[in-house]
Amino acid sequence: MPTTGNTIQERLDELEAVKESVLAGPDPAATERQHAKGKLTARERVELLLDKGSFNEVEPLRRHRATSFGLEARKPYTDGVVTGWGTVDGRTVFVYAHDFRIFGGALGEAHAQKIHKILDMAEAAGAPVVSLNDGAGARIQEGVTALAGYGGIFQRNTRASGVIPQISVMLGPCAGGAAYSPALTDFVFMVRETSQMFITGPDVVKAVTGEEITQNGLGGADVHAGTSGVAHFAYDDEEGCLEDVRFLLGLLPSNNRETSPVVATADPADRTTDALLDLVPADASRSYDVRAVIEEIVDDGESFEVHAGWAPNIVVAFARLDGHVVGIVANQPAAMAGVLDIESSEKAARFVQLCDAFNIPLVTLVDVPGFLPGVDQEHNGIIRRGAKLLYAYCNATVPRISLIMRKAYGGAYIVMDSRSIGADLAFAWPTNEIAVMGAEGAANVIFRREINASDDPDLVRRQKIDEYQAELMHPYYAAERGLIDDVIDPRQTRAVLIRSLAMLRAKHAELPSRKHGNPPQ
Repeated sequence: MPTTGNTIQERLDELEAVKESVLAGPDPAATERQHAKGKLTARERVELLLDKGSFNEVEPLRRHRATSFGLEARKPYTDGVVTGWGTVDGRTVFVYAHDFRIFGGALGEAHAQKIHKILDMAEAAGAPVVSLNDGAGARIQEGVTALAGYGGIFQRNTRASGVIPQISVMLGPCAGGAAYSPALTDFVFMVRETSQMFITGPDVVKAVTGEEITQNGLGGADVHAGTSGVAHFAYDDEEGCLEDVRFLLGLLPSNNRETSPVVATADPADRTTDALLDLVPADASRSYDVRAVIEEIVDDGESFEVHAGWAPNIVVAFARLDGHVVGIVANQPAAMAGVLDIESSEKAARFVQLCDAFNIPLVTLVDVPGFLPGVDQEHNGIIRRGAKLLYAYCNATVPRISLIMRKAYGGAYIVMDSRSIGADLAFAWPTNEIAVMGAEGAANVIFRREINASDDPDLVRRQKIDEYQAELMHPYYAAERGLIDDVIDPRQTRAVLIRSLAMLRAKHAELPSRKHGNPPQ
């Protein structure tokens, strides 16, 4: 402990020495060990995340008060977590960063209270919060008080959900309770090789099930970004990861009472999108990459895809149209023909809910042949889980525009933000096919007896398919019945979307008074 001086200068010198020791952290060997693992220190990460010189630290002199198992002799400043606020591109952002060099970043009572404070401050200030996670879970030596600390974090994550953006950046091993807080936040970033998330580690898994697996194999970045869907983004290094966290923050509003920042663009609002004529084949059986369509439509061809590695049969991304941020949901014909299944429904539903919570208009690009059939899909709850996307769209009050590019069949057509579930505007290209099912399947059902009774079933089947297409699947059928607002030239897509979004910018809609809905789980 420092010895208090008798003069103001002595006390200032003492304060400076204490602050310097706080910034230096534990012994240099701990820093070397952190760097040897390819990891930055907590303060280095904060400096990369925030604008230079903008960080204001909160409670840097906080220490734990535990007295058991030797902790009374180890009372480092910060108690293993750096907390405070700064700016990203001039906008206020709150941050907390586990310091793995101190108790392995494990959470104790004082550590948790610092995080509670910063979460409360972020909610009160109406500003995003970013957690830089690199911790070993609860501090065992502090027992139940450490567990209670996690409970306070979870409660605050939930209370702030949909109020302020919450971003979790996984930069080390996070097990048990340390993995639940990120799961409650809006976005999870991970770094390959150095970050892992799991409820029980490989040793416990082996003891209980006999399965042998590495930490990365159990809960590494690629596992969670591509298999479980827990992580939204995966990176090769911390620098690239934190750069994209900054970029994402620039696309989000500070809170649910504001809108995203508007950025001036030199990309003309009335630019024609001629390339779409070649990008999207008129033949509905041919594939294409919908990301190329998005690139052609949005400002400067720039979008920020979310969950790119998980459920690739649907694409969700942020982009700008005439400088204004939009959320894009698009079926992906290049993966599983763009069919909707359990994972793609859940991926899109979460994205729709997030956009609605933070006042981000939705643009839905539709080319969907239906829901994926199969025993596994039915037994694993495609009805319940597919309904999540339906619920999310029906519940969304932000401006919503859907564009049917080609196929829009059956219940999947309804779910993909059709007019019938509340889309403000629905457009279609002249290549659209809106129907209960494809013409071939419909003809086989409706004209089954006639086809089977004929001398030339193949000829009659072809005739009936053509008849069904001409009667119920021509590109103007839905427009004639008011189910879409207009059939547009694909080359005018960008201009039509921008004009429509400008009109909808003042949209105000309210849901019935209720505590909350009860969405399908």
